[in-house]
Amino acid sequence: MDIHIMKEYILSCCSTADLPAEHFSKRGIFYACFHYELDGREYVDDLGKSMSFEHFYQAMTDGADTKTSQINTTEFIDYFEPFLKADKDVLHLCLSSGISGVINSAMGAKEILAEKYPDRTIYIVDSLAASSGFGLLMDRLADLRDEGMSVEDLYQWTLDNRLRLNHWFFSTDLTFFIKGGRVSRTSGTIGNMLNICPLLNVDHQGRLIPRFKVRTKRKVMYAIVDKMEECIPEGTAYGGKCYISQSACYADARFVADLIEERFPNLDGKVVIHNIGTTIGAHTGPGTVAVFFWGKERVD
Repeated sequence: MDIHIMKEYILSCCSTADLPAEHFSKRGIFYACFHYELDGREYVDDLGKSMSFEHFYQAMTDGADTKTSQINTTEFIDYFEPFLKADKDVLHLCLSSGISGVINSAMGAKEILAEKYPDRTIYIVDSLAASSGFGLLMDRLADLRDEGMSVEDLYQWTLDNRLRLNHWFFSTDLTFFIKGGRVSRTSGTIGNMLNICPLLNVDHQGRLIPRFKVRTKRKVMYAIVDKMEECIPEGTAYGGKCYISQSACYADARFVADLIEERFPNLDGKVVIHNIGTTIGAHTGPGTVAVFFWGKERVD
């Protein structure tokens, strides 16, 4: 995108918002890329351009070692500076601090650049969100920007409303949750043996929290839709958007999407299914389905 034809300010996020590059371009949203390693070789988390999601998840299934690294301060300086040179302010949202420390790098870049560009402002926000839930938040910000909201007001709106973005997800394979320490080895091994699919959410501090243990994939698919209804004040009359992200289990995601569209007939469009990107996916592994929607404020 050409910086000079953009609005009066730049709307920006991390690649971990897990929407397609074409979508970000169409909405006028810029993004900074995380990095990951696969069997010791480094790649850019560039929304599936360098490596297809199919290849990535197959490699994980085949036993490849994965490692992720956040954007550092120098990279953020190089990313932000062209916007400031073009006389644009920036509103940048970071991946949840409950998952990554990337906001510290962004704040470091902001402080350094403030001395060089005293007439410009970089607003940094902890999204307290992840994957396409982060993306759904960015979409709403793009709507408000397009309606004419100022960067100062949009910054405040984000702080006031980010916790209304709900994330619920389940996994049918706990292998990588065990490997990453998010599920204990004992409970994870037993869970896999007993066909238990944990139902998790992102809490008010942006952390991934196991909430329920559900026996069998079919039951957890219905349970996640029940949770969605429970977390929306207007229940099945919900008229907002719903995104799903999935890691190499499209059929499962499609089944859940169909359940949601049947339960919530007033949705703003169809449920949109995206891929869980390589940074988030390096921790979840294949077999994860996540549902995102606007609802009650997260309080725990």
